[in-house]
Amino acid sequence: MAGYDAFLLVSFGGPEGPADVMPFLENVTRGRSVPRERLAEVARHYYRFGGVSPLNQQCRDLLAAIGKDFAASGLDLPVYWGNRNWHPYLADTVAAMAAEGVRNALAFVTSGYGSYASCRQYLDDIEVARAQAGPAAPRIGKIRHFFNHPGFIEPFAEATLAALGSLPAGAQAGAHLVFTAHSVPETMAAASGPGGGLYPAQLAEAARLVAAAVAGAGGGDRPWRLVYQSRSGPPSVPWLGPDVCDHLAELAGAGAPGAVLVPVGFVSDHLEVVYDLDVEAAAAAARLGLPLARAATPGTHPRFVSMITELVRERSGPSPGGQPPDGQAPDVQAPDSQAPDSQARAGQAPDGQARAGQAPDGQARARQVAEAPEAPGDPGPPVPRRVLGGMGLAPDACPPGCCVPARRAQDTGRPGAGR
Repeated sequence: MAGYDAFLLVSFGGPEGPADVMPFLENVTRGRSVPRERLAEVARHYYRFGGVSPLNQQCRDLLAAIGKDFAASGLDLPVYWGNRNWHPYLADTVAAMAAEGVRNALAFVTSGYGSYASCRQYLDDIEVARAQAGPAAPRIGKIRHFFNHPGFIEPFAEATLAALGSLPAGAQAGAHLVFTAHSVPETMAAASGPGGGLYPAQLAEAARLVAAAVAGAGGGDRPWRLVYQSRSGPPSVPWLGPDVCDHLAELAGAGAPGAVLVPVGFVSDHLEVVYDLDVEAAAAAARLGLPLARAATPGTHPRFVSMITELVRERSGPSPGGQPPDGQAPDVQAPDSQAPDSQARAGQAPDGQARAGQAPDGQARARQVAEAPEAPGDPGPPVPRRVLGGMGLAPDACPPGCCVPARRAQDTGRPGAGR
């Protein structure tokens, strides 16, 4: 593979037993003024599932599937995995890569969208990990946002059709689609992307593409809406809405026969999905008498895994020091083998430092997208398959000033709830 000699899976991390929960939450919230009682409240969500987040095992499963797909497609790259907030820590993994002679790696982050929390913070943490590894640290390029790639859209469409079929017969024909994503402060959404408002705009486009794919596969033109979940922080700080449970109440009040939750903001069924949707939202729907089903996330769906291989091949054109192809994020520029199971030990990268700055028109755009009325049954003209997967951005898809909140203190959301 031209230029790259390793693949790095980068994720959030999560506890793997009751004793891990509070240390994990302390990692997530380090440097923030989050009350201890708030951490205890979130910890209860993990204890409900034995103190285990599904995310780490899902990363193991995904990494294994990626390795197999690489081998089947002729990609000879060792695969590594590092987390921001729990073992294996990103800093330890990057240090192991350096020790094993990796010089130029390509990273896939388990988020397909642009915002400080879902993109820029990962880039910052990669830079910190490389700095800690010293002069021998490999260059690490980040694969672009993939929110509109067919390998992300198609598994969601397939899962949505299956969820519609699981509803009671009388609810299927008129069921609404409810697309969900993690809420963020409005200021963070406003600062996402070079022009502002990128996070809600990408989510809305992904939702539209899934709805169109469902309709194209015989699932019908359905009303749909993008809503948000897992909102936290002080009430005085406005976050993206509407909230998923509030929207379910609106649907029930309007006489909707049923609804399908489509967690389009997530790549796997981690705790924000299995608790905030499968427990909290499901309980709300039951109280309302609203038939509800939830679509599965891509996880290790073969099409999603093959998408990752495609994105790696997409980045294989230029040499390590060359210009990345159009629409691709540049390599991380911090300081400039074969261990697929590089399990890290103790250690943690400190929080990435955010830089000040906010797109001037971003907040208005973020609010406009967030408050858009429910889409009618016609999701718009189908998007040609050749267009799916295009960034729609300049070559410097993740420039230095992109996806930075106006104030770092506002990245104080729900600490690890659902990772």
